[in-house]
Amino acid sequence: MVEVIEVLVPGGNATPGPPLGPSLGPLRINIKQVVDEINEKTKEFNGMQVPVRVVVDDEKNVSIEVGTPPTSALVMQELAIQKGSAMPGTDFVGDLSLEQAVRIAEMKKDVMLSLTLKNAVKEVIGTCSSMGVTVGGKKAKEVLQDIDQGKYDDVLGD
Repeated sequence: MVEVIEVLVPGGNATPGPPLGPSLGPLRINIKQVVDEINEKTKEFNGMQVPVRVVVDDEKNVSIEVGTPPTSALVMQELAIQKGSAMPGTDFVGDLSLEQAVRIAEMKKDVMLSLTLKNAVKEVIGTCSSMGVTVGGKKAKEVLQDIDQGKYDDVLGD
């Protein structure tokens, strides 16, 4: 029978302690080896909570699937901020460049509902709006209108 363990771990800093160790212990696998592999696969998300799926089959073969952190966590990492604004419409906590929004959209493309880069970037900018983050010095709604009017087609390729 295949066992699946889903946990949130700190990127690059998973330990054999809770929540991972107690879940993996009964499966009789090399926990240190699994933790080391998780840390290697999540090191680029250092400082963020990362969803990880550990799949153990009947022969004790282990496969590790790493998800991506929430869009808001990626925005906060890009801007080196701890949290979004308490009043996102009037109080702004950072300014994300369009290139950073594209980079985040590319990181999240496998789990986003968007079929195009343009729409994925619009999703990221929507998150910025709710966090009190401007994009390219403009309010997120203005940038969304600019994207819809084709002003960034050279960057977004759509």
